[in-house]
Amino acid sequence: MALYGKVYRGIEQVKGPLVIMRGVPDASYEEVVRFYSDDGREWLGQVIEVGKGKTILQVLGDTEGLETKVMVKFTGSTLKLPVSDEMLGRVFNGSGMPIDGGPPIRADDYRDINGAPINPVKRDYPDEFVETGISVIDGMLSLVRGQKLPLFSEAGLPHNMVAAQIARQAVVPGKSERFAIVFAAVGLKYDDILFFRKQFEEFGALSRSILFLNLANDPVIERITTPRVALTAAEYLAFDLDMDVLVIVTDMTNY
Repeated sequence: MALYGKVYRGIEQVKGPLVIMRGVPDASYEEVVRFYSDDGREWLGQVIEVGKGKTILQVLGDTEGLETKVMVKFTGSTLKLPVSDEMLGRVFNGSGMPIDGGPPIRADDYRDINGAPINPVKRDYPDEFVETGISVIDGMLSLVRGQKLPLFSEAGLPHNMVAAQIARQAVVPGKSERFAIVFAAVGLKYDDILFFRKQFEEFGALSRSILFLNLANDPVIERITTPRVALTAAEYLAFDLDMDVLVIVTDMTNY
């Protein structure tokens, strides 16, 4: 039963990361939901299915302690990312929440991660070289600012090492002070995540980078949100802070 507005008391079932509710007539797809327990705990979720009299929500995180008597608030908005220059040097999960033990971000703005696409006709002609430091890429498959460059790999080949090397070494010649890396790991194993964090920290690349890390055992919905929050952060750095930004996403086969 609705208590007031779009706040409801009680859910029908918790099944793994999924929550099933009935009697929610105005829920919207991808709407952000917050769960509150009587002992003060809070969970974040998202609507993933609406219809046939029921609403299915996915919890963004661990559901331990989430009981059927919780209070559920439908926010009426989609997932938004708090953005500011304080994001540089920080590590976040696939939903944009800090996981490095640092304080919350003091946001300059909150950006919807479901941004509108940019009209490709309005783009400037790409003509600025991005130096990756890998000779075969720089010499034969040059990356230009404004382009996308996919890297395909067979199982067992060192694609993680290549991605980490690009992240450490990449630069737009003559613009090193205004260059940033946004790195998104999608559905990777813990040892792969540990490898990337170690690479960024040991080689001094973390200070100019923003890391969004989604583990293989994290909620599946985060594999969709991770690239979106990464691109939202990159657009903020590029369009609001006038920085050159290289976005690296691995592994897109998990998206």
